[in-house]
Order: sequence, then structure tokens, then C-alpha cells
Amino acid sequence: MLALLEIIKKTTDYLASKGIESPRLNAELLISHALGLKRMQLYVQFERLLTEPELAAIRPLVKRRSAREPLQYIVGETEWCGLRLKVDRRALIPRPETEYLFELVQERVASPPAAVLDLGTGTGALALAAATCWPDARVTAVDLHEEALSLARENTERLHLGERVRLVRSHWCESLPAGETFDLILSNPPYLTSGELDEAEPEVKDHEPRSALVAEEEGRADLALLLAQCRQRIAPDGLLALETGIAHHAWLQEQARMFGWGATESARDLTGRDRFVFARP
Repeated sequence: MLALLEIIKKTTDYLASKGIESPRLNAELLISHALGLKRMQLYVQFERLLTEPELAAIRPLVKRRSAREPLQYIVGETEWCGLRLKVDRRALIPRPETEYLFELVQERVASPPAAVLDLGTGTGALALAAATCWPDARVTAVDLHEEALSLARENTERLHLGERVRLVRSHWCESLPAGETFDLILSNPPYLTSGELDEAEPEVKDHEPRSALVAEEEGRADLALLLAQCRQRIAPDGLLALETGIAHHAWLQEQARMFGWGATESARDLTGRDRFVFARP
């Protein structure tokens, strides 16, 4: 029998040999999940001897992570924007960049929006953040893929927001009721090229849904559709907020003018790269 600390050290070394970033953190999170403990509880049990059933629960999780399956998919959830969301292969794992987008949106919204639209909702992250931030808002979450909508539905239910978030299957705005407009439209659409995805880490390119990452026309196709469709869906004083590729911004400014948007603004992410576009009618 081996002590917990020894198992953590052995797991850390093994994950490091497989190229896992932050191997000690990964080891602790996997082991705490397998044992049904909070991570900090491990620190007061370092000398505890693990039983064979406990080791048997740990091994397959470590094997999956060593194959570069995302940690969030293995433990089945992630904390994002203060929400604990269920995550799995049905949708993209919510990113820190998108959390920062929502922070920037809150700075730019002068008064609580009455109607919010999240396009390409995936896990439901942006829609659920909006419903939590603005309790009186009417929130609509759209996704083309039924499997993603089913995951978003599970998250709305686990957060007790099912009655406040409307889920719609649609290719962007196409299936929304005619004439319906929104004070705030949010989207983290696909914007990578195939080449950019091929260069991504195995956690991304081998495990997350390609349809949520890659767009045609050098990553621009869905962004162009959003600028076109959302112009007819934005309220007179509304705001469109998009997460985008870092090479798209000059083109996006031109497209926004072509589709009749008024003021547009580019903003950088936490690494200093052009990542977000805000547009007003």
C-alpha cells in the first residue's frame, strides 16, 4: 500500500513525462476527484494509505489525462465566471478569454439589458452568466447542434435557471421569431482556420468539437454571417460583442461598416492580442 503523497508524486512525474502542463495541479485534481474529496483536503491526508479500490478509481483518470484528454472533460465540470458548469465532448470548454469578454461587456452596458441573445451557446456559459448578472433579463441561447443544446439545458437546470433561459436550435439568427430584437448580443463563434487548429494542443484538436472551433474562409465565414444577421436583431441602443481571431480586426471593421453598423471597437485579451469586437447600431 502506498501513501497519498507518494501517489501524487508518482502521478505528477508520469503526467510530466507525457507533456502535461502543470502536472502537479493536474495530479491533485484527478486524485481528489477520484476520491470524492476537495483538492485542499488532500493536504491533510498525505500520510493516508490508499486502498486498492481507491487506486483502481484513480488509474483510468490518469490514463485519460496522459492521452491529453482535457482535464475538464475527465472531471466533468469547470468553474467559469463564478458558475460551476457541466462540460463534456458535446461542446467547447468555456475559456478564460470568453470570461474576460463578459467582464468587458459589463463595463460597456450602461443599464441592465431587457433582452440578451447568446449565439453558439455551447455549454450555455454566456447565456447563464447573463441570466445570473441581470436577473430581470429575457435570455435566449442559440445553437445549431442539438447535442450542445442538451448540455446547455442540463446546465440551466443545475443552476436553476431553466425558466429564465430560452433554448433555440438555429443556425445563428435564422430560426428566431421575425422582428425579435435584443439589447445585447453575445457570441464566441468558430474563428480558427484548419491550419490553426492543426497547430493547437492535442487537448483542443483531438478532443473538442471541430465545429465549435473552425470556420470557412480563413476563419471569417461565421463572423461575417453574425455581422449581417445581428444588424437586423439589435435594438436601437444595443451592443454586439464578439470573440474573434487575432488577425480579423481590420477586416471586421470594414465588414461592420458594410452591414450598416455604427461605432465599432476592438479590444485586446489578457495577453495583449486583438480578440474582441464591439459594435453598436
